[in-house]
Amino acid sequence: MGCDHNCSSCSENCDERDLRVKANDYSFINKVIGVVSGKGGVGKSLVTSLLAVELNKKGYNVGILDADITGPSIPKAFGLKGMVKGSEIGIMPALTRDNIKVISTNLLLEDTSDPVVWRGPIIAGTVQQFYTDVVWDKIDVLLVDMPPGTGDVPLTVFQSLPVDGIVVVASPQELVSMIVEKALKMAKLMNISVLGLVENMSYFHCPDNNKDYKIFGDSHIDEIAKKHNLNVVAKLPIDPKIAELSDKGLIEDYNSNYLDDLIKKIESIEK
Repeated sequence: MGCDHNCSSCSENCDERDLRVKANDYSFINKVIGVVSGKGGVGKSLVTSLLAVELNKKGYNVGILDADITGPSIPKAFGLKGMVKGSEIGIMPALTRDNIKVISTNLLLEDTSDPVVWRGPIIAGTVQQFYTDVVWDKIDVLLVDMPPGTGDVPLTVFQSLPVDGIVVVASPQELVSMIVEKALKMAKLMNISVLGLVENMSYFHCPDNNKDYKIFGDSHIDEIAKKHNLNVVAKLPIDPKIAELSDKGLIEDYNSNYLDDLIKKIESIEK
């Protein structure tokens, strides 16, 4: 009775303690979507970037919170350089060419090649500050690009941010199947809704003979989805054009509709 959800100043031992932090007073964030993976190297940041680009082209105000503190790659894909600015009301996110808002540790460093050598609690605190101290203004969808695994940062995001759902990114290798299940079980444990699975590097479409080739062998993503009563919302090909544009900071030039089903899932979330 009379709970104000401020657990930091409460001595009660409630069954459900609300650890969520509040966004900046000048931020109006409608939906928060996490992009996760059980292991690194499966294309989580790529999916985040492409999803942001496709949402933006559909007219949504999009932000990206790069929660991969020690291995940020979002600024590179969008060609963002230099350091973000701050004011008395908070940190101003960087703007991409097409006005996607981005915050990342690489936008706080004078030299982007400098390593971020921080312990877990500091990293987790930084992720929270990216939500509370950044002046996001009006955001329809805030995408949180998380580091791989089930450690400090995913735990912090799931507990601290009002996550409306997550998308789990995987690749076709047999090893990934077990890792994906770990991420799915963590989401279930944290009572986080899984919007669907995205398989990256699913196949290579040969332009010479118009055939698809499974470079990494047969996929297991459909089996995993069926086992957990989930949908595979996208299967992304190996496309050298994506790598080329990402390296040049021109990911916004990539045109696709691979993530349309995922976008429909996001649109269907009722607030």
